[in-house]
Parts: sequence; C-alpha cells; structure tokens
Amino acid sequence: MAADDAFESNEDGTRRSRWCGILGVSVTRLWKRTVRTRSSRVLATVCAVALTIALLVVVTGVALGLADGGAVDDADADVQIVPEESGTLSAVDGVEGPRLGETNDRAETIRESDGVDHASPVLIEPVELESPSDDESVTILLVGVDTDDESRTVGGLSTAQLAGGDDGGDNESDATSQDGTIVLSEPAADRLDAAPDDDIAVGSSHVPEGVPAPSMTATDIESTDDETPVALVDLEQLQTLSGADDDQLADQVLVWGDDDAAASAADDEYPDAAVETHDGTDPSALFNDGLAFATSVLTFVIGIAICASFVATTAGMTVTEERRTLAVLEAVGYPTRSRLSIVAVSTMLTTIVGALVGIVLGIGGIALVNAIATATIAPGAVAIVHPILVPYALGVALVSGLVAIPYPLAVAARTSVLEEVGR
Repeated sequence: MAADDAFESNEDGTRRSRWCGILGVSVTRLWKRTVRTRSSRVLATVCAVALTIALLVVVTGVALGLADGGAVDDADADVQIVPEESGTLSAVDGVEGPRLGETNDRAETIRESDGVDHASPVLIEPVELESPSDDESVTILLVGVDTDDESRTVGGLSTAQLAGGDDGGDNESDATSQDGTIVLSEPAADRLDAAPDDDIAVGSSHVPEGVPAPSMTATDIESTDDETPVALVDLEQLQTLSGADDDQLADQVLVWGDDDAAASAADDEYPDAAVETHDGTDPSALFNDGLAFATSVLTFVIGIAICASFVATTAGMTVTEERRTLAVLEAVGYPTRSRLSIVAVSTMLTTIVGALVGIVLGIGGIALVNAIATATIAPGAVAIVHPILVPYALGVALVSGLVAIPYPLAVAARTSVLEEVGR
C-alpha cells in the first residue's frame, strides 16, 4: 500500500488531474458496458433505481397533497386560521378532518377589529352536481365563502362574481331559499359541461327527501393553474347542504388586512387554533400532518432500502464479472485507491442516471394518479408536484448509492492480478 501511494503521488500529478482521469475512465467504462458489452447489468441497475425513485416521488407528492390541500388553499388572504394539527383531508379525498366551530359569529367579530378588512369562514365539501346538458351527476369540490364588496381570491377563484356577498356574511336569503350563484373553474365547467347563466342543480344525495333540489346559476367561469374541478358558492348555502349549519362549521377562516392586526384578532377568537400566514404550497406542512409525515418517512426508509439493495447486488455482480479488467488496471499501474475509486464512481453514476429517469417517471406518475383519482373517487387532484421533489429524489438516490458502495468495493478489493492471470 505504501508503494501504491508513492506511485500515485509521483506519477499522477495533481489531485484534480487524478480525479479527472478517474472520472473519465469511469464514464468511458460505463458507456462501453452500456452500448457494447454487458448492458443488461447497467440497465437493470438504472431501471431498479428509476422505479424506486418514481414510486418515492409519487407517494411524496400524495403526502404533500394530504398536508397542503391543493387548489383550495390558493387564496390571497393575509392570515389563515386552521384547526391545530389539521391536515386538510377533506380537500383531497372527502375524508372529514378537524374543523372550526362557530365560524360565522367569530368571523363577524374578527371583521369588526381595527386593521381587519374582511374575514370569511371557508367550508370545503365535495358535492354532486347535475350537468345542465344531460342531468348526469358529477362531483365538484365546492368552496363556501362569505364575500364583501371587494374582489378576493379563494380556492384560486375570484369572489367578484359571487352574488349576495356584500352583506358581510349575513346571506340569509340565499340560505333560506337554497338557491344562489356559483363561480366555476374551467375544469369544473368542463366536467359539468356548463356555461355562464346555466342553472346547475344539486344532486339528490345532498337534499332531504321531499325537498326540491336547489339550483345555482353559474355567473362566471375562470381559468386556474390547477386541474382540480373547484367552484365557489355562498358559505351558508354550503353549510346547509352539508349539515354543517347547526354548529357553523368550517375548515378554515381567512382574514384580510394588516398582518399583525389580523393575527391578533384571530388569536383572540381562536386561541387554540393554528394562526399562520397563507403562503400556498409549503413542504414544511408535512411536519404538521401526522398521516402525511408518516407516509413520507415510511416511503423514504423503504426507498433507500430497496434502492440500496438493488444497486449493491447488481454492482457487486458487475465487479465480479469484471475482475480481469480490474486486474489489467492493476497490471498497468493503477493503484488500489484508484481502482476502488473507479468502481465507486461508476456505481454512483449509474445510480444518478437511474434517479434522473425516476424523477421524470415520478412526475408523469403524479399526473396519471391525479387523472385516475379525478375520474373515479376524488373530487380533484390528490398529489402535488413541487420543485423540492427533484433535489429530494436525487438526495435519496445518492444516500442509497453510498449505502450500497461498500459491497462492490469489498468485491473489487479482493481482486488479485496473480489470481486472474492464473485462471
């Protein structure tokens, strides 16, 4: 080993040139194995890593959807009040999570505070609506909101065209008649095959027996950045349809105005709730949602275990098959450290290539999952694509590669030029 180190120090030049040489040999060796000789091993490693990373991306995207709420959290409010430890599951899959109570009365008190421009409870419910063209029932994610005389954004839609909202939340005429207006997103309008001024009836499953089904007039159709079929309706109307009117239930309360004043008023009315600024999709929300966090951690551990196992196995088999090549490198003067470095770099390059392919497959998988969920059981998208998924997936792949490297290195270290020549 002393002779190896001396040879490497005297003959290979600077550390940078040595590593450039090792990287060049590793890339060339990997490329020739892929296109000329033992491509099956390389492709097996790449495919195993790609499928594992793709699954990791898809499941993590679903976890982000569970923790974030997707399109329904696209609002321009300054402060958001949500139940403590709330994961907005109702926004994703129709499962009712924790909700706030007495929201109508408390929001009115918040509106009266100095520095607060407006406050509105927000109720989110998947509701069956009947298409005005063929009376077929389809599920739309309805967002109930109290409006005022200002145009605001809730659920990614403007409240400007939602009639009956400039009464500060006291929309008793709408609640009594159960008829009103609705603002549709383009995906919701496409699903309903509806146009402005169409009357859209509520499905019979949401109406008590013997009571005529209420209808809502579509006042506007707006484009959104999300494919979730979402629509804005009057809050009290939705509370009545969903049975949340007795306790004035809502999933959250949005407050507009001065940040400090809005936060102070929110704390006064809901001291046990979570009061936070409203910034849209936030990966840190995973840590505040038990189910989403557990899902992401479990996927992280399983992903590393599976990925590392595949990489270690295939890389070890590859090194075993290429012992003669390693013996030749030793014979022409490559020291032990350089030979092991070539094996390590080749293994990591293969893992990174698989990870890049897996990221592309994972993003496509999220789109497929959302399409299937939207067409079957869910009212909207169940998974979110976030830029942080790219470095996260690459990081998992790198950790998996580092965990797997000791095995092929151990196999390579046992290679002897005398043994291989004697075969």
